[in-house]
Amino acid sequence: MVQSTMNILWILFMLFYNWLLFTTGTSVSKRPDVVNIGAILSFNSSIGKVAKVALEAAVEDVNSNPVVLSGTKLKLAMQDSKSSGGFLGIVEALRFMENDTVAIIGPQHSVMAHVVSHIANELQVPLLSFAATDPTLNSLQFPYFVRTTQSDLFQMATVADIVRYYEWQDVIAIYVDDDHGRNGVAALGDKLADNRCKISYKAPLNPKLSREDITKTLVKVALMESRIIVLHIYATWGLEVLDAAWDMGMMGSGYVWIATDWLSTVLDTESSLPSEAMDRMQGVLTLRMHTPDSELKRKFVSGWSNLTAAKSDNGLFGLNSYGLYAYDTVMLLAQALDAFLNQRENISFSNDPSLSEFRGGNLHFDNMSIFDEGNHLLNSILQVNITGVTGQIKFTSNGNLMHPAYEVINVVGKGMRTIGYWSNSSRLSVVPPEKLNTGTPSDHLYGVIWPGQTTQKPRGWVFSSNGRQLRVGVPNLVSFRQFVFRVGNSDIFHGYCIEVFLAAVELLPYALPYKFIPFGDGHSNPIKTDLLYNITTGDFDAVVGDITITTNRTKMVDFTQPYIESGLVVVAPVRKLHSSAWAFLRPFTPMMWTVTGIFFLVVGAVVWVLERRTNDDFQGRPRKQFVTTVWFSFSTLFFTHREKVDSTLGRLVLIIWLFAVLILNSSYTASLTSILTVEQLSSPVKGIESLATSNDPIGYQNGTFIDSYLTEEYHIQKSRLVPLNSAEEYERALKDGPQKGGVSAVVDMRAYMELFLSTRCDFSIVGQEFTKMGWGFAFPRESPLAVDLSTAILKLSENGELQNIHDKWLTRKACSSEGAKQDVDRLPLKSFWGLFLLCGSACLLALLLFIIKMVRQYMRRSGQSSQSQSAPIQSFLAFVKEKEEDDNRMELEDGQSRSKRRPRKMVSNRRVRELDESVNDSDHASVCGGNVNEVHYVV
Repeated sequence: MVQSTMNILWILFMLFYNWLLFTTGTSVSKRPDVVNIGAILSFNSSIGKVAKVALEAAVEDVNSNPVVLSGTKLKLAMQDSKSSGGFLGIVEALRFMENDTVAIIGPQHSVMAHVVSHIANELQVPLLSFAATDPTLNSLQFPYFVRTTQSDLFQMATVADIVRYYEWQDVIAIYVDDDHGRNGVAALGDKLADNRCKISYKAPLNPKLSREDITKTLVKVALMESRIIVLHIYATWGLEVLDAAWDMGMMGSGYVWIATDWLSTVLDTESSLPSEAMDRMQGVLTLRMHTPDSELKRKFVSGWSNLTAAKSDNGLFGLNSYGLYAYDTVMLLAQALDAFLNQRENISFSNDPSLSEFRGGNLHFDNMSIFDEGNHLLNSILQVNITGVTGQIKFTSNGNLMHPAYEVINVVGKGMRTIGYWSNSSRLSVVPPEKLNTGTPSDHLYGVIWPGQTTQKPRGWVFSSNGRQLRVGVPNLVSFRQFVFRVGNSDIFHGYCIEVFLAAVELLPYALPYKFIPFGDGHSNPIKTDLLYNITTGDFDAVVGDITITTNRTKMVDFTQPYIESGLVVVAPVRKLHSSAWAFLRPFTPMMWTVTGIFFLVVGAVVWVLERRTNDDFQGRPRKQFVTTVWFSFSTLFFTHREKVDSTLGRLVLIIWLFAVLILNSSYTASLTSILTVEQLSSPVKGIESLATSNDPIGYQNGTFIDSYLTEEYHIQKSRLVPLNSAEEYERALKDGPQKGGVSAVVDMRAYMELFLSTRCDFSIVGQEFTKMGWGFAFPRESPLAVDLSTAILKLSENGELQNIHDKWLTRKACSSEGAKQDVDRLPLKSFWGLFLLCGSACLLALLLFIIKMVRQYMRRSGQSSQSQSAPIQSFLAFVKEKEEDDNRMELEDGQSRSKRRPRKMVSNRRVRELDESVNDSDHASVCGGNVNEVHYVV
């Protein structure tokens, strides 16, 4: 209804416009009633038959809507190109140039587009292709070529991002060997390189395929290591390749097939594919150009069945994305023509003088003419900005459509399942690009059912099954043969490194045939860098041995996970320090000992002053007070003092002093432990720093990176470095020393030095390990074997097998570092004989004084006794065995008899108070002589 009303209004407007011109007498040029456009298609292909219906429908919609071209009609002439790039298709394209054609839609195939673009450049006729996806057609060589669909540049970027997302390293590209295939695969290689991936093998197919050619190509592919196959081919033969791959067992578990958008085009178009054909492509990933959902698109899709029924002789078929772009190509051209006619309104053609020499004949080249305003129409096309069934139609500065996007599809069951989307801005996502916002997680895809009906991501790589053995280079060492050693002149090797490699290979999920190849003359250690260089030249496929992972080497090859840590250390001769008899005095300096002793006496004297008036423990005869004070002060050293401290000031002084004593004890213990253990071994070389600042010669293992490392990192002169080839040379050079032509120290990897020191106790590692490195197996750059063996090494480490191999080859009991450490930690008796001598002397002196005291008491007692001393020895021993109380009683009695001749000694006030309280508390106490305060107590 709305459309009919618009048509009537337009007719009335044109009648009014013509009447106005007639009455005013104005003469103006008239827009053309009909504009000729052409289309080159392959009518029987999946793309061509859909595009034919879409183009016809678009032309009808334009012609039925007078608003689009203001009454000008489009006249569409279509030619069947029959094949992808045949001669007949090119001839059909030339016929359009005889009929004043202003634009050509097509050609469908990129190969033909390259040829026809040259003709379009000569005759200045814009060429609008909705299906030629070759990215090189955008070059400046073809200014009149306009691509109205997505370029393969973005399709290959999608494939590269899929490979990166699943962490695969390389792919195999199967492609048709023409401009379309070669240029598409070249774009794929560039995009993979951006993601640090690569095409490991290219398998071109003859454009005129046969089943035998396909089989021969797939046999070569099956012998390759990669299992990621990108199939960039025409839909005509794509299903044939997948069918042949099924027959050869290449559609099973472990393979990954990524087909470009030709497969989704076939599946969208051909709804009647046999079920057997669908079963043979299960798990394949394919792409489809993404077009946003819109009202225009839904309306067009819903009416597709009616269009095919009315306009096609091939029966019903589905709508693919190329059909949508073909429809929008007509709409784009109509919009550009309208803008062009609004500015020019004249369409003129002129003969090409350069074609006059071809006059005559059936081809009529001389009838082809140049479109005089072709460049203006081209500019109008490139400036179009409309919304069609495929979304926004607008060109970028380099001639591509804006907002390229693809759907990632998984062939499952009887149909397809979208697992994600790709766009130039958001990369991989499970959300359509037009709905993606900043809060939606990107770089994610839904789960895939891979070939073989498995959901586990394929590894993407296996070792080639073509029978070729892995050529493994092994250094033929002459020293430290526990790591690698060759059995005679054979190709058999043993050792720690070899056994780790063999154990890791056993854990690989596939068979790995290999062959060890010795490297070196057997007289000196080979240069490891030269060994690794053979990988880059292709002489070796891997290197196994004591190969240190360094920065410069990682630029040449890829290494596995380190299977042993081994940094650089310094080994030098050491001598044992002979402990002094007075070593226990070394923690403190003489001044410290003096001050500490003085403070013991001072603190004791202060406490005595504070306590003597009120504390019985610090009272008595002067000698007793002196002894008590000295004993109290020195017993605080062990917190064993028994004397009570009653005064507040005394307690304050004591608590502070006890804290100081605690610190002194702890410091003494720590210092003595350090002196008697750590410094048992001594060397003039303290580490790499002291070694670098000296002028002494330094030894290193010949054939390693150590010489360049020391010169570059520590600026040690090359003349100071002495290459050594064996452990025996190490020992001889270290024993000779710099004075006899030897070296002061050897710098080498810890793994070597621990083995060297296991039987040589005269040397030791001095200083700290000054690098953190490891050993690994080397492979060519980006080799999947490096990843798989790294995983195997980690498994060996987790299950303890790696440690078992280490203990088997590298553990020694003779003079190992652990045994040497235990010897250092043991403290000899000679370090303490001075201390024991002091204690023994004190004991003997105390016993001597005790015996003298006993003799004096015995003599005093014997002089007072009138008994005969028939057996003086037995009597003396009996006296010693008597209790000390009896002797004290006798001394007391003797003292009382003497006290009668001396003034009575008054008891202390404290004792008086105690007696006073005891008297008052007794009911029967009677005090003679008056007041109790006047009573005098006699001792």
